[in-house]
Amino acid sequence: ASSSTMVDFLAENNLCGQAILRIVSCGNAIIAELLRLSEFIPGVFRLKDKADQQKYGDIIFDFSYFKGPETCEGKLEAKPELLDLDEEFRENNIEILTRFYLAFQSVHKYIVDLSRYLEDLNEGIYIQQTLETVLLNEDGKQLLCEALYLYGVMLLVIDQKIEGEVRERMLVSYYRYSAARSSADSNLDDICKLLRSTGYSSQPGAKRPPNYPESYFSRVPISETFISMVIGRLRSDDIYNQVSAYPLPEHRSTALATQAAMLYVILYFDPSILHTQQAKMREIVDKYFPDNWVISIYMGITVNLAEAWEPYKAAKTALNYTLDLSNVKEQASRYATVTERVRTQVQQFLKEGCLREELVLDNIPKLLNCLRDCNVAIRWLMLHTADTACDPNNKRLRQIKDQILTDSRYNSRILFQLLLDTAQFEFILKEMFKQMLSEKQAKWENYKKEGSERMTELADVFSGVKPLTRVEKNENLQAWFREISKQIMSLNYDDSTAAGRKTVQLIQALEEVQEFHQLENNLQVCQFLADTRKFLHQMIRTINIKEEVLITMQIVGDLSYAWQLIDSFTSIMQESIRVSPSMVTKLRATFLKLASALDLPLLRINQANSPDLLSVSQYYSGELVSYVRKVLQIIPESMFTSLLKIIKLQTHDIIEVPTRLDKDKLRDYAQLGPRYEVAKLTHAISIFTEGILMMKTTLVGIIKVDPKQLLEDGIRKELVKRVALALHRGLIFNPRAKPSELMPKLKEMAATMDGFHRSFEYIQDYVNIYGLKIWQEEVSRIINYNVEQECNNFLRTKIQDWQSIYQSTHIPIPKFTPVDESVTFIGRLCREILRITDPKITCYIDQMNTWYDIKTHQEVTNSRLFSEIQDTLGTFGLNGLDRLLCFMIVKELQNFLSMFQKNILRDRAVQDTLKALMSAVSPLKGIIANSNKVYSAAIAKTQKIWTAYLDSIMKVGFCDLLVCRIHSSL
Repeated sequence: ASSSTMVDFLAENNLCGQAILRIVSCGNAIIAELLRLSEFIPGVFRLKDKADQQKYGDIIFDFSYFKGPETCEGKLEAKPELLDLDEEFRENNIEILTRFYLAFQSVHKYIVDLSRYLEDLNEGIYIQQTLETVLLNEDGKQLLCEALYLYGVMLLVIDQKIEGEVRERMLVSYYRYSAARSSADSNLDDICKLLRSTGYSSQPGAKRPPNYPESYFSRVPISETFISMVIGRLRSDDIYNQVSAYPLPEHRSTALATQAAMLYVILYFDPSILHTQQAKMREIVDKYFPDNWVISIYMGITVNLAEAWEPYKAAKTALNYTLDLSNVKEQASRYATVTERVRTQVQQFLKEGCLREELVLDNIPKLLNCLRDCNVAIRWLMLHTADTACDPNNKRLRQIKDQILTDSRYNSRILFQLLLDTAQFEFILKEMFKQMLSEKQAKWENYKKEGSERMTELADVFSGVKPLTRVEKNENLQAWFREISKQIMSLNYDDSTAAGRKTVQLIQALEEVQEFHQLENNLQVCQFLADTRKFLHQMIRTINIKEEVLITMQIVGDLSYAWQLIDSFTSIMQESIRVSPSMVTKLRATFLKLASALDLPLLRINQANSPDLLSVSQYYSGELVSYVRKVLQIIPESMFTSLLKIIKLQTHDIIEVPTRLDKDKLRDYAQLGPRYEVAKLTHAISIFTEGILMMKTTLVGIIKVDPKQLLEDGIRKELVKRVALALHRGLIFNPRAKPSELMPKLKEMAATMDGFHRSFEYIQDYVNIYGLKIWQEEVSRIINYNVEQECNNFLRTKIQDWQSIYQSTHIPIPKFTPVDESVTFIGRLCREILRITDPKITCYIDQMNTWYDIKTHQEVTNSRLFSEIQDTLGTFGLNGLDRLLCFMIVKELQNFLSMFQKNILRDRAVQDTLKALMSAVSPLKGIIANSNKVYSAAIAKTQKIWTAYLDSIMKVGFCDLLVCRIHSSL
């Protein structure tokens, strides 16, 4: 191919480049969508618990459905209640099922598009481009390798995050509920073939299915020539030119880690290499895995090759040397030494005043080497000591891991401290370099001007015109200095190489003139020369500030492999924050370092100008911000722990001081001990606030994290967690208790809520938040959400958590396992009220606003009940009860109607009796002659309907009575 067509493979007018770029961009977006959706799998499709199996077992099918759909549907149609449940299930799940189906469909479409692109290349659709020429182009070979690798990652992610059985059930449900079954062009069959269960389970200790994942990878045939050429490229080239960022040979495997991960995935498309091709496997292991065997394949998904390559003879044999215990020992000991050395080095650099501009500019190689050593050591230790990388049931893996822990003298706290220091060091260096780069030209021009002016002034001194003590006129020197001044002024910033060479020559000339002309004797002349030399030195330093340094730092500082592993350090982070809240500032740099992991999936999406950019950035940034919130939640948690102690002291220990008291009683009221304790705890709370606010507003990915907002959200989250738990535990009633536990429990709950409320009021000034506003917003949210969940029982189309306006991802309201037929505390409260005011056992006297026991005539409860609920749950609680009772009334009326249709409208005998009665009592205004006989005859014939009739009327009536009482309380 002519060089011009390949000059810029990614140019907008290069159709061949744009087509493969779009495919790769799409691949990264699909993986993000799969990861996002995997958190929203409706639990019912897992059929984990007994209740789900009994209720939905007959309407949720796996792929066995396709063997005889008529039989399955026939069973459903035979039972009207099953059909009804099926329809309700469809209404509630079709939206999320469609979203999953579209994601699955996009995976299939992806591989179809890639195969079509390869066919087009083969058939010469793209002028002068073939598979060979694209693979010769730097961007071309990167994109082709990425395209196949991303397809492999998609399949692995699907299997890891969405179990095979669950996928099958979702696909069958989608097929049954959607219009896809009738549309002729639907490729549902192909999608089902690609995504049918593989037998793989991500549960720890689960056995790996035979020929997995190669048989899964071969479900859609892909050009063998393409696979072998891609593997060839990955084996031989450094496709991302990473080695230049890691000049040392011992860093080679880290430099090639991205490529190694791609090769690992792509080898499953050609398993014969793994099984039988000893020489190739030997070469691959020598190049990529001589000193490492735990790798990260995509956004922190880790794989241990010792386990993954166990079933493949050639791969296992080739890896044996790497896994030899003497090699493991050598690597682990090497990293123990490196860690020890770089820890002290980084701590030295981070000392106040050490990283000054001149020191940084004079020591760029040394600083970069230190950064490389730190990052390589952190990477190796984090990956190879990770719990996820070692199956505890595998004796060999356990042995290797124990060996590493011993020989590397592994200590998770020390490793975490090194990560913190490295991130801080990188952050400071990057900020300095960005600053220096932005000021580079201005500073260089300034130094040039200063140096040139000094030379002009010296020329004037030797002209004899300027009086400078004891300097004789010297025309030669005057002319020479003028020439030097001109030379300095002629230096050109844009031609940095020539300017650098010339500056070095000028410095040498100035040193020589000082020696040859015995100018040392005159201090002022010496000073002028020294100053000029200093400015010229600064010019060399400044011209050496290159963007390459920042790029190298970005490559070396990659932390994408820890996207998931970082979670194992959460407890250490939280403990450090609890001990010293100012630690948050150091963590900020670590979070920013982790945010650089977003560059990997976003690079191609950005290059392709894809509209997916926003949603993918939003997803990964959101994940990271959630993690930041999780770590920093320790601050509100610790605050609340202190708060509870303060409440206890204020309510139980500290006596209220009266407005007037005797002087001699002052000591009794002083209570210095408890008051000191309160002051100490309050101080601790304000220190925590200070700690989080020191973090400054930070851009994490594309989400702006404001520490003040983080703190407020954290406090809200902790409040919601504690109040929801208190309500759940406090409002559980024993139906057999005599008398009812209702009033005592409501009183107790009111005291608990009052405690929370008072403490919140107390804390607001110390953490600078609107306590009352937050309290009202969150308590109303908790109650409204619980009412919504309780009312879901009466709704056909239920409100899922992700649809609820009261539920939130950042400040989630916890869900608890139901303890009886009610879903939440609000249901339990409502049913307890209904139980004790049941008209079968109580009688309501309107004038007294009181319920009495029918047998004993004792008071059961009165309108105080509603003021007690108001004290405990506020207006929102009464409102919620009102809503729930209205739902119950509607449900009861529906039951009544269905009973009416079944027992009256369809029963011939009852119909005839009622018609006869109607004619006997007509006209209605008249008086019936023998009424007793007429009515008793009618009642006797319709005996069976009145019990249910009475039940319904009483239920509706006493629910309505409660609603009226609530309304009058409100």
